[in-house]
Amino acid sequence: MLTRNVLRMLALAMVATACGGAAAVSKTPQAGMTVSVREVMGVGNVYTNDHGMSLYSPAQEAGGKILCTGTCTSVWIPLAAPASGDPTKAAEVKGTLSVITRPDGTRQVALNGAPLYTFFQDTQAGQINGNGISDSFGTASFTWHVESGAPVTSTPAGVPGY
Repeated sequence: MLTRNVLRMLALAMVATACGGAAAVSKTPQAGMTVSVREVMGVGNVYTNDHGMSLYSPAQEAGGKILCTGTCTSVWIPLAAPASGDPTKAAEVKGTLSVITRPDGTRQVALNGAPLYTFFQDTQAGQINGNGISDSFGTASFTWHVESGAPVTSTPAGVPGY
């Protein structure tokens, strides 16, 4: 199942690139913030890392239990916690940031207890190519959603769905 999902994602990434799949964005992340907000035209505000890359969380990890390990982390990249100090957020970010220790000992940022990740197919700031994806790695199955403080049910025009 992993191979089929990864191949499907790669094929759709090529289609998005050929169609100019970058979403229009109107805000840039705040410097020094672990989690910021970026407006994605046609979708609304989306939480991002300090480089403007969209942040996701799987419903299956909502309680803070890390299930995305091994190969999963090459598709869904954990948002690393700062080397020192606590993660910071822009004023528009709703909820509480914390740090979870992953099974490999690294520290990952969580929002309201849910670990945050970026998606390997989001190659430009403001893309949300991972929103709504369901996939499996080993025995763990996931449903991924972009974090926004509110439900995001659509993707911007020109970005293929899964």
